[in-house]
Amino acid sequence: MYADRKQWPLQEVQVRLGYSRIHAEDCAACETREGMLDQIDCEISLIGDLSDGQRQRLMEIANHCPVHRTLLGEIQIGMSLSAPGASLDKQLRQDAQEASV
Repeated sequence: MYADRKQWPLQEVQVRLGYSRIHAEDCAACETREGMLDQIDCEISLIGDLSDGQRQRLMEIANHCPVHRTLLGEIQIGMSLSAPGASLDKQLRQDAQEASV
């Protein structure tokens, strides 16, 4: 979107992800020092006749996307079992009503 708005010659974006578990003690940039950590490696290819400054700016934008920020933050996942055929929206409303009782 940003490149389109700026009318930059970005033709395509390719993203390759890799996932691994690493020992916390092997991560110099991590606060956690014990146990195992999840590591996601992300390689982005920007296809098009872009300047180095344009490529750098697009990477800055990528680092601020909501998914990237969510993955860098603390994540809590709430799970519940819903009745077969129940919509998620209906189940969430029902769960909220039960929680307020």
